[in-house]
Amino acid sequence: MRLTKFTDVALRVLMRLAVAENEDPPTTREVAATMQVPYTHAAKVVAKLQHLGLIEARRGRGGGLSLTGAGHSASIGELVRELEGPGDVVECEGATPCPLRSACRLRGALRRAEDAFYASLDPLTVTELVASPTGPLLIGISSTRPDTG
Repeated sequence: MRLTKFTDVALRVLMRLAVAENEDPPTTREVAATMQVPYTHAAKVVAKLQHLGLIEARRGRGGGLSLTGAGHSASIGELVRELEGPGDVVECEGATPCPLRSACRLRGALRRAEDAFYASLDPLTVTELVASPTGPLLIGISSTRPDTG
């Protein structure tokens, strides 16, 4: 299974914010620069994560982004499901339906593989993703914030 770029960026933003507890809240622009993603893409991700109640965004002086309690304890499997949306790994019924669809065993096998993929992510939380060695690496990357002037 391949995640969309949106989901990838969302997970990285959450991980970055999970290690930002003891510093000034980073802005969307700072997080985008640190995680090496375009600002516009990061802004869309931040809006979605805020809508889901996983992050809080404060504007103005002293503002920035922070992870909520729900964000810390969010199941990675549930989050990926939400961000990826419904759908099969392969499209069997699209504009040009697959001629094998009525007797295909591949579709079921891929669905079971997808279920196993999510099941392996379900018990993981954002907090667990930033345990050592990831957390210290994120802190090191974050402490060398680029000038966002």
